[in-house]
Amino acid sequence: MRAEGERSSSQAPRQRRVAGDEAMGKTSPTRPNAGPGQPPRQRGVANDECGHSQTRPNAGPGQPRQRGVANDALHVAHVLHSLEVGGTENGVVNLVTRLGGVRHSVIAMTTAGPLAARLPAGVGVRGLGKRPGIDARAILRLARELRRLRPTVVHSRNWGALDAVLAARLARVPVVIHGEHGREASDLHGLDRRRNRLRRVAARLVDRVVTVSFDLRRWLIETVRIPAARVVTIHNGVDIERFGGEGREAGRAALGLAPDRLVVGAVGRLDPVKDHAGLLAAFALVAEASATLVIVGEGPCRSPLETRVRQLGLGDRVRLLGERGDVALLLRGLDVFVLPSLGEGISNTLLEAMATGLPVVATRVGGNPELVEDGVNGRLVAPADPGALADALAEYLADPALRALHGKTSRQLAVERFGLDRMAARYRELYRGLAGGEA
Repeated sequence: MRAEGERSSSQAPRQRRVAGDEAMGKTSPTRPNAGPGQPPRQRGVANDECGHSQTRPNAGPGQPRQRGVANDALHVAHVLHSLEVGGTENGVVNLVTRLGGVRHSVIAMTTAGPLAARLPAGVGVRGLGKRPGIDARAILRLARELRRLRPTVVHSRNWGALDAVLAARLARVPVVIHGEHGREASDLHGLDRRRNRLRRVAARLVDRVVTVSFDLRRWLIETVRIPAARVVTIHNGVDIERFGGEGREAGRAALGLAPDRLVVGAVGRLDPVKDHAGLLAAFALVAEASATLVIVGEGPCRSPLETRVRQLGLGDRVRLLGERGDVALLLRGLDVFVLPSLGEGISNTLLEAMATGLPVVATRVGGNPELVEDGVNGRLVAPADPGALADALAEYLADPALRALHGKTSRQLAVERFGLDRMAARYRELYRGLAGGEA
């Protein structure tokens, strides 16, 4: 699952040359299926559901190249499904941007996407054009690309790039890491037996599995049955300088709303798993007539959500802003942030809202309880419960002092626990330790 749906860049995308399919003039599929042997995307998710470089010598045959690479010679190849707008993709871009002193390459199993433009100059990007389901040729193309790049570390992410584990071993890459950033929308609780068998097999071929939340770590150990010693957790980080500071008036101007309006905001891909339909149902129960709900993001549920807004008579109180590149500015114009998801890995937009100094209302799913302390910097409610969500929102809208207190605490927690530099340091330690041959 793409945990997913978050775009946070306030910078206009730079034009970059992207190798692979884009260079051959092929268009990028919107949200292609992914993963080894994954069946076509289920047809049941329809409108009704929405509305509801140092040179190293070659190793011997079958043997990985030697470890013990000098720190300043580290080369990490990040492999993921695509660079479309999403939480996992945003996290990779943030890491590559912040982790200096390391050479980075980025490989998309399918095609690249708009987030490629946010990568630093000099970072190579390659799209492999993988077809849905099992695509042995794509695995071989990836293995050839890895032999050409000769990275010290391959770090793949999520089900959509699990193929990279085998490709990295075929290419005799010294260190192989796989990351789990969230479960698939079609399997929110991660119970698919076939996929979990493949995850167990892949885990035997990697040096470490990295999760972005303790919730995902427990799932891999208890449900997938991967040995605990092989699984580590590194929470996502947030740019605490960019998402912070003053600017409420500018934020309101960007939202097109008056300063005296109360504004609740959500940021995320318009996808069934984000349950914006449930958020609309909750907002219809909020009695505060001066409150406005803004939803930032695009996705397959936009049209049914627009229909639902009209059906609920919320046309003058709800705004669907679409995809925006100025999320940091928009967040400064909010009074309360809300995340109504049915499932999450760890939410980048939730971290961004906290760094902005907002009280947050989130569902008690996935890694959300690791970011939100109920009654301290926000409220946690049951998923798919519009009544409970409405009550939590109404509490904040009626109490400016509580909003200020919990918003201040949100900012403090983001600074102390979830800064980008802290996250980058943890990955640097992991990469260096494994590349040096340490356990």
